[in-house]
Amino acid sequence: MRRIINYKAKVEAMGLIKTILFIVFFMYVFKFLARLFAPFLLKKVANKMQEKAAEQFRNQQPKSTVKEGETVIDKAPSSQARVKNTVGEYVDFEEIDEDEL
Repeated sequence: MRRIINYKAKVEAMGLIKTILFIVFFMYVFKFLARLFAPFLLKKVANKMQEKAAEQFRNQQPKSTVKEGETVIDKAPSSQARVKNTVGEYVDFEEIDEDEL
């Protein structure tokens, strides 16, 4: 009976060791594949983001109705004369010592 228990303990220990080895093996395989494919995936993601940004930029550009070679003035001077806002006049203050009072 004791032999059977020892055998079961050995089998369980071997199963535990196999499981740990499989985990370590797959971890190293995953790291290797990540190093191999990560640059391609990152480049693809960066290109997608760049395309989206360019598309948004193109959508924001106003459509121009001006023909090529034609001169257009966007802002004409305002017809109203500028009103000078004077709130009051400037007063220069000087500090006075209390001893002089």
